Amino acid sequence: MAYAATAGSYPASAAPGVLALQRALVWLIAASSAIVFIEPSPYELVTTVAIVVFFATGLRLRLAFMPLVLLLATLNIGYSIGAIPLLAQPEVASWVVTSWYMAVTVVFLAMVIAEDTEARLAMLRRGLVTGAMIASLAAIGGYFNLVPGGHDLLTLYERARGTFKDPNVLGAFLILPSLFVLQDVVTAPFGKALRATVALASMALALLLAFSRAAWGGLIVTAAFMLALMVLTSRSGRERSRIIMTALVAVFAVAALIAVLLSLDSVADMFKQRASFDQSYDTGRFGRFGRHILGADMALDLPFGIGPLQFHRYFPEDTHNSYLNAFMSGGWISGICYPALVFLTVVLGFRHLFVRVPWQRTYLAVFAAFLGTVGESFVIDSDHWRHFWMMLGAMWGMLAAAQAYKAVAEPPNVLAVFSQPPRSSERMPR
Repeated sequence: MAYAATAGSYPASAAPGVLALQRALVWLIAASSAIVFIEPSPYELVTTVAIVVFFATGLRLRLAFMPLVLLLATLNIGYSIGAIPLLAQPEVASWVVTSWYMAVTVVFLAMVIAEDTEARLAMLRRGLVTGAMIASLAAIGGYFNLVPGGHDLLTLYERARGTFKDPNVLGAFLILPSLFVLQDVVTAPFGKALRATVALASMALALLLAFSRAAWGGLIVTAAFMLALMVLTSRSGRERSRIIMTALVAVFAVAALIAVLLSLDSVADMFKQRASFDQSYDTGRFGRFGRHILGADMALDLPFGIGPLQFHRYFPEDTHNSYLNAFMSGGWISGICYPALVFLTVVLGFRHLFVRVPWQRTYLAVFAAFLGTVGESFVIDSDHWRHFWMMLGAMWGMLAAAQAYKAVAEPPNVLAVFSQPPRSSERMPR
C-alpha cells in the first residue's frame, strides 16, 4: 500500500465519488472507441467530456512525458506546415485538426493512466472488452444477416465491419481485447475462464469474417508473443504449465472453428481470395509495395512533403504505410518525428517488460498489441486509428507509473550506505 499512499497520493486523497467518476469515464472512453462509423464518433464526445472532468478534478503533467509532448507537437507542426497550401480543402483541414486532437488524447491518457494506475487500467480493460463484444456481435450479425437491414450497414464488400467504417480497422481493433480475454482464458478461475472463452470465440469469429490478412497474422503473432512473456514472467511452474496447455487447446479450438466456417461456400471463397499473397493491388510498379519505393524516393526531394491526403493524386491509391505517409503529409519534420515517437516507445517498452508491477499482465497485452500495430503500420495507414493512439497513451502512462512504483517499492538503503567502512583514501590517519 506504500505505492497508493506515496506515488499515487492523488487518488488516495480524492473523494470517493470523484474517484468513481474518473474510473467510470476511463471505462466509457474505452468502450466508446469501438463505435466509430459516425462522425463525430462517441469516442470524441466522451473523451472531450473526460478531459474537462479530469482537469477540473485533478490531473498533473509529469516531467517523464516531455519527450512525448515534444514529439507529438513537432509531428503535428510538420503536418500543419504541409497542409498550408491545401487548407481550402475541408477534408485536409479536418485531417490536420483530427491529428492534433489525437495528440491531445495521447497526452491526456498518459496522464490519466499514470495515476491510480491499477484501477484505471482495469476499467480500460473492461471497457475495451465490452466495446469489442458490441463490435463483434454487430459484425457477426451483419455478415450472417441476423440483423434486419443490417447487412449493408455492418458489412463492406462482403466483409464484416461491424461498428467500424473499414473491416481492416475492425480486425486491428479486436486484437487487444482478444489478448485481454485470452489472458483470462489461460489464468482465471474456471467460471471466469469459461466466460472469457465465449468472448474470445466471438471476437475471433468477427476478426476472421473481417477477412483482414494483417489482423489474422497480427492476432497470431501478438498472442504467441504475449503468452511467451506470460510464461517467462509467471511466478510458479504450475501457472506456466496451465498457460502452455490452455494455449495449445485454444489453438485446436480456433482451428476447428476455421474448419467449420470453411465448410460454408461464401466464407471459403472469400477466405481463399483474401489469403492469397498475389493480390493485384499489392504487386506491380504501382502496387502497394511499388508505391512504397516510389514514394520514398519522392519524399527525399520534398522537405515539406505534398500535404495530407494528396498521395492518391500522384499514385493509384493511398500510401498504405504510416511511416511513408508521415513523410508525404508533413515533410521531413513529420517523417522523422513519427518513427522516432513510435520506436522510442517500443524501446522503452522492451526495457520495462520484466518490471514487477501490479499491472504487469495488462502491460504485456498492451505492449504486444502496440508492437503488432507498429509492424502492421508498414503496410496500412494507421495514423488516425483511435485505438492506436489510445495504446500509445496507455504505454507512456504505464511507463511513468512503473518508474514511480519502483522508486517507492525500492527506496535507497541509506543506513547501508552509512554503515559501509570508509574507502582507503578516506580513512583517518593514525
